[in-house]
Amino acid sequence: MQGLMMNTQLTITTIMQHAKNHNPNVEIVSVTGDNPRHRTTYKQAFERAGQLANALAKLGVQSGDRVATLAWNDYRHFEAYYGVSCSGLVLHTINPRLFPEQIAYIVNHAEDQWLMIDAMFWPLAEKLAPELKGLKGFIVMTDKAHMPETSLDNVHCYEELIAGESSEFDWPELDEQAACALCYTSGTTGNPKGVLYSHRSTTLHAMAECLPDAMGLSASDAILPVVPMFHVNAWGIPYAAPMVGAKLVFPGPKMGDGEALQDLIESENVTLAAGVPTVWLGLLNYLRESGKRVDCLERTVVGGSACPIAIMKAFKEEYDVDTLHAWGMTEMSPIGTMNVPLPKHDELSGDDYWALKAKQGRAVYGVEMKIVDDENKELPHDGKAFGALKVRGPWVCSSYYKLPDADAHDADGWFGTGDVSTIDPDGYMQITDRTKDVIKSGGEWISSIELENIAMGHPDVAEAAVIAVAHPKWDERPLLVVVKKEGAEPSKQDLLDYFDGKIATWWKPNDVAFVDEIPHTATGKIQKLALRQQFEGYQLPE
Repeated sequence: MQGLMMNTQLTITTIMQHAKNHNPNVEIVSVTGDNPRHRTTYKQAFERAGQLANALAKLGVQSGDRVATLAWNDYRHFEAYYGVSCSGLVLHTINPRLFPEQIAYIVNHAEDQWLMIDAMFWPLAEKLAPELKGLKGFIVMTDKAHMPETSLDNVHCYEELIAGESSEFDWPELDEQAACALCYTSGTTGNPKGVLYSHRSTTLHAMAECLPDAMGLSASDAILPVVPMFHVNAWGIPYAAPMVGAKLVFPGPKMGDGEALQDLIESENVTLAAGVPTVWLGLLNYLRESGKRVDCLERTVVGGSACPIAIMKAFKEEYDVDTLHAWGMTEMSPIGTMNVPLPKHDELSGDDYWALKAKQGRAVYGVEMKIVDDENKELPHDGKAFGALKVRGPWVCSSYYKLPDADAHDADGWFGTGDVSTIDPDGYMQITDRTKDVIKSGGEWISSIELENIAMGHPDVAEAAVIAVAHPKWDERPLLVVVKKEGAEPSKQDLLDYFDGKIATWWKPNDVAFVDEIPHTATGKIQKLALRQQFEGYQLPE
């Protein structure tokens, strides 16, 4: 027997329409390259999204085509989130921190038709243009006065492009399973892989994000997403905030600026901020040095990598700000868990309390989790057994875009996260290791394999391995371990300089350690675990 309920489609167009009808005058505040404090409202932003949709239609973009962005967190990027996706196109957000070869690969693999780009990244566009074979043109996200000079063809100014268009657009009735956004992973084991989100998955993810035991969003909040809009859709905040009518405060290019963040928080009465641990370390250092405060800030959501307890304690004890640990992945839209204490934890104090806060948290509704051993046998949730973490749910990817052979799902449809974790009897999950030997630095992943392959190209290197070592600011940084060729005497600086121009600057190892031999497994693979044990407690140079 079927229920007798309306079959209304779950699309992000419904989020836009709801916000226009019920939260039209809620503010969106942005820092941009052409305006230090721009103000608009949801009503105005969605009207401009309609203008953008009309402009893209005139450019000949067809339903299902990909439109890419290389942009900061601001109101124009927000307009693209809806103007592109709600018109039946696919918004492809690109991380500008990837090195140019990866960006070119991503644009070409996605078959992007147009690239909407912040003026600050225009030199990158000039460099990449010859490699972007299928791209039809660029839209620079600025006004006429701030347009860069260029010899490239088919370059449009965003404000000029939409200026003459109507804000009325005949938004199509989309299937909720239609794709709305595309985001690529960091490419830690080869080329980046695309995750293609649907309207349904994105809408359900936003709804779950608003729940009290998730981010607990409401119309009373003013939200500062310091997590980039090019990184898993800013953790879904650009969809969840208009859903509940929360004020949005976008930091633009000032994401890593503690002074700018403090000013935004206090002047705009921000109640919730979200970002990776390095952001909050920078803000904490600024607050301590300046003597300023963030008294309106109630909570921060921290993900990307584990947040040090020292940072969480400092914010709570010195500024009365609660830190909520979260965990997820690009493949999960991204939220999987949130660390919100249960009533039974009210009595916890001291080390017991902070031990709980250090965990990544409990699965939000919509996400199933389990840990398994090497035989894929499920392990108990006792807080002691640890195994490979697997997940499934309506906003977890079912496969990678145009890469069927890169599937990470088992026969029962569970997605292997690549993390090793424990789960306690109350459902709190804690990451204990990673099955892939990637390095997480400031919330971004660095491929040890790629660094090793480059190092092996040096004429004086016989063998090389890269492992993660602890760093007080970035959580982890790469250490290059080298066996020298017989008779060769390369210096540390010579080896480090060899990486220049081959990788993004921030991927470069912090130090080099010379050894007589590197341990191997019986099959000839480098034993990373043994190397990590060998260099446990290693102190990187300042």
